Amino acid sequence: MGRFLFFICVLCFQHHLFSQATYPTDYFEKPLGIPLILSGTFGELRSNHFHSGLDIKTQQRQGLNVYASAEGYVSRIKISHWGYGKALYIRHPNGYTTVYGHLKKFSPKIEAYIKKRQYENESFTIQLFPKEEELKVAKQEIVALSGNSGGSGGPHLHYEIRDENERPVNPMLFGIKIKDTKPPLIRAAVAYTFSQASHVNQTNGVKELNFKVQKDGSLRADQVEAYGTIGFGINTVDKQDGALNNNGIFSLEMLVNGTKNYSHTVDKFSFNETRYLNTLIDYARFYKKRQRIQKLFVEPANKLSIYDDVKNNGYLTIKDGKSYTVQIIAKDFKGNIKKLIIPVKGKKDSIYIREKVITTPHFFKANEFNKIENDKVTVAFPKKSFYKDLYFEFKKEQDVVFLHNGSVPIHKNFTLSFDVSEYSLEEQNKLFIARVNKKGRPSYSNTKRKKNKLYTLNKRLGNYALFSDNQPPKIRPVNFKKGQWLSKYRYLKVHISDALSGIKSYRAEIDGEWILMEYDAKRSLLTYDFKDKKLSNNKHTLKVIAVDNVNNSNTYIATFFRKQ
Repeated sequence: MGRFLFFICVLCFQHHLFSQATYPTDYFEKPLGIPLILSGTFGELRSNHFHSGLDIKTQQRQGLNVYASAEGYVSRIKISHWGYGKALYIRHPNGYTTVYGHLKKFSPKIEAYIKKRQYENESFTIQLFPKEEELKVAKQEIVALSGNSGGSGGPHLHYEIRDENERPVNPMLFGIKIKDTKPPLIRAAVAYTFSQASHVNQTNGVKELNFKVQKDGSLRADQVEAYGTIGFGINTVDKQDGALNNNGIFSLEMLVNGTKNYSHTVDKFSFNETRYLNTLIDYARFYKKRQRIQKLFVEPANKLSIYDDVKNNGYLTIKDGKSYTVQIIAKDFKGNIKKLIIPVKGKKDSIYIREKVITTPHFFKANEFNKIENDKVTVAFPKKSFYKDLYFEFKKEQDVVFLHNGSVPIHKNFTLSFDVSEYSLEEQNKLFIARVNKKGRPSYSNTKRKKNKLYTLNKRLGNYALFSDNQPPKIRPVNFKKGQWLSKYRYLKVHISDALSGIKSYRAEIDGEWILMEYDAKRSLLTYDFKDKKLSNNKHTLKVIAVDNVNNSNTYIATFFRKQ
């Protein structure tokens, strides 16, 4: 019996070892020919998701050579107005896929492959899945030029490595080297209580802690007097050599009296879990102060797979008369650490500040379908749209619907619908639903129409209203005038914009034939490359049509001259 138990223990130990993935560290080369400095790390906390790769600085410029990290074939190409913009996916023989995003353009053979299909589909945005034999690439072959396309906030290369199950994995685990000798920073620490009787420094609710830097560089908080079930959270960022920006840490752990109570490491994740990041952070504090506090406890709705060595879900039970030393350690990938020591004295005390609970007529249970109907407005939330039960604030004043507030995260799309039967059909066709910011400015929410109703799906609470858009988009030339000779021009540029509902689509033609005008949505700029195709004759007619989200349209026509 003893040998059998020993054998089982050995098997369990071996399973644990082999379940810890090992990655080839000499297979992938860096994708740029410059020293790698990051503007974003893997697993960094972003809005509603973890960052799935490395954002590599490109010296504040575009056009750097982007190299294939290893041999393989182009398995996917996606060109979109936002997101990764121009993105390339390369599948490798070892089962991994590398991703290159925010590109300016592709290598000649890939560019030709894409443009042929863009012209066939008469569309700039496109998604392609080449066959294995179509676009093979060698290791360190130039596959693209770096850029600033899509939702990029500045020139850089977004670089990912994904496993066979399309899960992003930290590229630094594969030997991609980044110089980093600086420890993380801890900029704030917060304590939480989880029952009516528990308290921290006579406060039932959320309490921010004070701390000071010690001689050894660690941090030490003022002594906390607490009782009952509590938890901690910190705001932490990493600093790296050669960069001033704030990056994400690699791991976070908490020890209580020398015993590990909590630990998480963001070395890989799946895209279907990434939105649960909103349960890792104090979302309400982020909404109010734009500061992300990472909780060192795991709430019931949290489905993230990043945790290990978590006891009692990270919650601490503080007993009267007992003393505790809480040590929180933030670590970057290179092993640089920052420690915060929190001395805790168990003391059952009076509570002078108690967290206020605001009640409303609408109490939502997170695991149930919830719906409100009121004065021609209906809002419906699927099961598990919320991470916890709550009293939901709802009101309608004139044309504005108030849906609680943005401090509560939503996991699934809710449906907001308006009865617009009081409007004529002509008026209905110009209406759209928009989210309204604090200054009263509308932001178009994708609006659908069904008989006398308008509805939208969204994942952000806040204020919504109906707006009417009767104005067509604006179109103006940028680098030419009507009737101008353009023989020496390489590019033709046109600006399109719409003040209310926004641009839905556009089409451009020269002499009646569709042309590829690349759309930079950030700058509202259309660009045509004259090298795309030869033009016959000297006189030509450019036609650009822009349509907004309620189908108002505008057409710009200009004659120009060009010798080939």
